[in-house]
Parts: sequence; structure tokens; C-alpha cells
Amino acid sequence: MKSNLLKTFKLGGIHPPENKLTANVAITTVPLPDLVYIPVIQHIGAPSTIEVKKGDKVKTGTLIAKQNGFVSANIHSSVSGTVQAIDKIYDMSGYKNDAIIIKVEEDEWEETIDRSTELNKNIQFSGFELVQKISDMGIVGLGGATFPTHIKLMVPQGKTAEMLIINAVECEPYLTADHQLMLEKGEEILVGTSILMKALNVEKAAIGIENNKPDAIKLLTELAKQYDNRIKVFGLKVIYPQGAEKQLVKAITNREVPSGKLPIETGVVVQNVGTAFAVYEAVQKNKPLIDRIVTVTGKSLKNGYNLKVRIGTPISKLIELAGGLSNDVCKVVNGGPMMGKAIVYLETPVTKGTSGILLLNAKDTVRNNYLNCIKCAKCTFVCPMGLEPYLLMSHSQKELWKEMKTLQVTDCIECGSCSYECPAERPLLDYIRLGKMKVQKLKI
Repeated sequence: MKSNLLKTFKLGGIHPPENKLTANVAITTVPLPDLVYIPVIQHIGAPSTIEVKKGDKVKTGTLIAKQNGFVSANIHSSVSGTVQAIDKIYDMSGYKNDAIIIKVEEDEWEETIDRSTELNKNIQFSGFELVQKISDMGIVGLGGATFPTHIKLMVPQGKTAEMLIINAVECEPYLTADHQLMLEKGEEILVGTSILMKALNVEKAAIGIENNKPDAIKLLTELAKQYDNRIKVFGLKVIYPQGAEKQLVKAITNREVPSGKLPIETGVVVQNVGTAFAVYEAVQKNKPLIDRIVTVTGKSLKNGYNLKVRIGTPISKLIELAGGLSNDVCKVVNGGPMMGKAIVYLETPVTKGTSGILLLNAKDTVRNNYLNCIKCAKCTFVCPMGLEPYLLMSHSQKELWKEMKTLQVTDCIECGSCSYECPAERPLLDYIRLGKMKVQKLKI
């Protein structure tokens, strides 16, 4: 397929080096650690309510924290053992939050979980029952946002879902977890897609994959033939941020998500490809979200991996498995280089939202003193939301929060394209994030 015929969004975008160093590296299972640290905040919304206490025995899959409120999610033990403590630990952002610390003993699973690898395509539940099952199993969006999946499946009154889009783009440089998951679990992903379609009561689904993953496109296209043209696979142009929700909707449907609105306004619901697999396991295997695939990568690593990791495993264990920190590593990032954030403490655990651990050296992380804006407008040309980043940064520096709202700062998807492209190396996104947070907090 010629690149100029590939679907894509029309506004902005950049082409950073892909650095997919772990492409086609088979998924490896991480050995169980001695302790797991399971935070009660692993999702957008209210923290879960802790249901266990020190000294309690738990099995792999035991419910240990219940969703608390409408937007929240259940949390299950990823191991079997004894609850050693309920304590505060550092999260990915360097803040301390409540977590359940479990001493790992024998790997004993809840009897209700089907641990067989046999494919199960028979969906026995109604749409309503599927939403409840997904909620019970603690499934959240695995693309990074961690929005509770069952909430996305509850279409608001007055809105209509017409189509499901599975986001298999993985446009962040370095990350390959979704790519390898598609190659190894393609059939399960398509069953998971069918489950999500039934839960939404839609007859059409599209799986969007960037064209730098031809093997995944070929495999899923072949598997989709079993679904009577209800599931279609689309190769997408390689351009960042192709995987952003609004850009993906535009690329596949040519519909615009209105400012400040969600994709359901266009009749579309978007779910990550890893979420589709987790939904398959939740519904067909009765398995809660207790593990996920994480890419561990970086130019200085001896070995890069795509790892199957139990939730709560310290990040340090993943780095050790990959050969450890070399002397030139100066930053460890949760996620990819564009939207990821530096990790403060390496004993921080893997959570439901951990898609990648990226080790960067000094050369790739140097931040020079930034220069004055030269009014070149490159930041506006690459902004996929049509904003004016140079002006937003200026207003943020001057604390002009109301003016930032007028300039629609809350539409910023924080992709970092503006900072990447700026020839003056201005920290545009840093200041825009600050202004966006202030506008949302002050409810101007």
C-alpha cells in the first residue's frame, strides 16, 4: 500500500525517530518478586477502597480493593501470599500514595480463573452482563490513560455508539508491547474486540495499526476474515501522534471530535488493543487485570524486552532482568520519550498503566538553555489540535490563565510535538501543562 493512500489525520504531526529496538522480541514472563506493591490509585477517578488488612492471606486474583464511586476500578492481588502492610509508597510521579504490600508465597490462583491457553470464542453473556463483568475484573484502558473500561462502555443517554475503534497504533517511539501482543495473541484480541462490540451493541469495528507494523496488519487482517466483514483492519500513515484518540477518530472515520468533547459525540468509542486482550481474559477466562505487557528498552540496555509483568512488581526488577543500569543512563522514563515522565524512585511498582520503561542516556536527555521565540510558527504547524503553543507558553509565563482558556489550552493533548519541533528549544509543553492544570483547577 502506498503511503499517500494510507489513512491519517490532516492537521499537524511530526516524524521523530522510531527507535523500535524491541520490535519482534518475543514476550518474556518476569519471575515473581519477593514483594509486590499494589497502589490503590491505578486509574483515572476515585481511589479504590482497601478490603484487606495486615496478616490477611490472599490468592492470585483475590479482590483486595473495591471501586469507590462511579469512576473507579476494582483492584485484585497479582500474587498469592500474606498482606505485609498497608503503607504509602512512591508513585510514578514521585508522590506517596496508599498501597497494599504483599509478601509473595506460593503462586496459588483463585479457583474461578481459567488458566488454560485454549481459545474461547463463545461469548455467553448479554451486553449488560459483559459491562458488569468487565467492571468486576478491574479492566481499565491500557494505552496509558487508565480510564475504567466499563464507564466507556456505558454510552450516555442521548448519545449513540455506531462504531468501535481499537487503537493498535503504538506511535510512541521505542514502545513495542502492543505490537508484540498482536503477533502473539491476535485471535484473543479479535474475540476481545467482539466482546466490546457486543457490550456497545455496535456492528462495526475498526482496528487502526501504523504501517510500520506490516506483520501485525497482515496477521489481524487474515484473522478478521472470520468475522463477516464486521471487523476491519486499517493500515495508517506513520506520523506522531497518530495514536491520540481524536486523531485516530479523524484518520479512520474523517469525523471531527468537537472541542472539549469525547469521541462518542461522533458515534465512536475507542479502546486500546491491550485493553481488548484484557477484556478477552476477563470475560472468557474470568481473569482480573493482574498483569500486563511492558516494553523495557533503551540504546544503552544490554537486552531490550517485551515483558509480561505482574502488577506491583518493582521497576528495578525489570531493569535488572534487562541487564541493569549502565553508567551512561541518566534518566528512566515511564512510557515513551514524547509523553512519558521521568521516574523518581526505581522501586516504584508497575501499575495497570505502565506501557514501557525507557532508559535514556545523557546525549538523548540533554536540555540546553532555551532561546527567545523567533516567531517561526513551526510549533503551530505541527500542533495536531490547531493551537498556538508559542502564545500559550507566553501566557503561562505571565500567569494569564483566563487568556489561556480563551485560547483553548484544555484541548492540548500534551503530545509534545511543539517542544520537539521548536528550533529555540523552548519548553513549550512544560508551560502549557502548567497553564492547563491551572485552568482546570481554577475552573475559570
